[in-house]
Amino acid sequence: MATTVDGGTPVPFLDVTAPGFGFGTPEVAEAQARSWYAESPVGLFVLRYAEGHALLRDQRLNHNGKRFMEMNGVTGGPIHDWFVPMIMNHDGAHHRRLRGLVGKAFTPKMIAGLRPFIRARAEKLAGDLAEAGACEFIGDFANPLPLAVMSEMLGVPPEDHELFHTWTTDVGLVFSIALGGDVVARVEAALVGLGEYIDALVSRKKALPGDDLISALVAARQDDSSVSAAELRNLIVTTVFAAHDTTRHQLANAMVAFAGHPDQWRLLGDRPDLADQAVDEVMRWLPSSPTIYRFAAEDFEYQGLPIAKDTFLTVCVTAAQRDPRVFRNGAKFDITVPCEAPLLQFGAGPHHCLGIALAKAELAEALPALATRLGVPAVAGPFTWRPPIGIHGPNALPLRFA
Repeated sequence: MATTVDGGTPVPFLDVTAPGFGFGTPEVAEAQARSWYAESPVGLFVLRYAEGHALLRDQRLNHNGKRFMEMNGVTGGPIHDWFVPMIMNHDGAHHRRLRGLVGKAFTPKMIAGLRPFIRARAEKLAGDLAEAGACEFIGDFANPLPLAVMSEMLGVPPEDHELFHTWTTDVGLVFSIALGGDVVARVEAALVGLGEYIDALVSRKKALPGDDLISALVAARQDDSSVSAAELRNLIVTTVFAAHDTTRHQLANAMVAFAGHPDQWRLLGDRPDLADQAVDEVMRWLPSSPTIYRFAAEDFEYQGLPIAKDTFLTVCVTAAQRDPRVFRNGAKFDITVPCEAPLLQFGAGPHHCLGIALAKAELAEALPALATRLGVPAVAGPFTWRPPIGIHGPNALPLRFA
């Protein structure tokens, strides 16, 4: 591995496993100024936007779910059996086949049909917060909104929402299993419970289909016999955790951003027409997916750096989306500035996230519903963060409103 960059400057080293490490810090910005990449205890971290965007599209890199599991000491069991065959861990024809099935059900028409439900639920929850004047934002808003939307989308009855809350919270920790502790046990228990529930729900939808995503996926599979029952189950479990966990944390991250920029909150309250730009800006500034990993599928060289096969490489989304080479005021949070480049947290190329439209729709309804009813948010007490590698956001977020 190279130890210097242009001019003989040492390659930056970031200890991403250190307690309290974050990607939006001066340390990371200084490393980005010195080099397009940094070394770390777990592999290479790409810090700049242009290189990150290019490498996410580079055919010489892949997801290699099996290798990711092995690297983290998981060689079998529920996590391995779900993660390795997951849609994002396939490329080429296999990926196109699975993505085609989801695409038949996950349509713009379906998203548009959900907008009135999202708006009504967001306004109801925001009204409850306005009456209270203070809240634990995760429990009172960030969790129930996407949970209700996901359940409405999938056809999950309201009485089962709390079950889904626990499962989807823990499944999202799969990208943080390298940090140890009880993470593996929590993810395994969530996958077992979620998988059994999905099996029962699919059976019900086969017998009595409805106007929901699972019914649409079941119908699409009947038209495409190449997709197995196990693949359908895997797709639904993956959709469940993606639709809830990432959006929940993005909502909480948005409130952290606005609490630090009260003038921007007041502006959004006065100008709800800025909602779409505000959504792009909070995703750019504090993404709920701050990293995206890849493995080298072969030996190759990139910008003079030899990269050996199986090298673990991570695109640092947070740093890349503040890169001053692409975003002129990248170090400033400003909802009046249109996003100057595609966001990286949703991936790029064939693996660009299918759920981006739903996530943006939820935030675009939620943020103005909150800002037009509530004064400036302020953090009302100490809180902790989920690990910076994986789905990232506060574990809890106590807020009061001016």
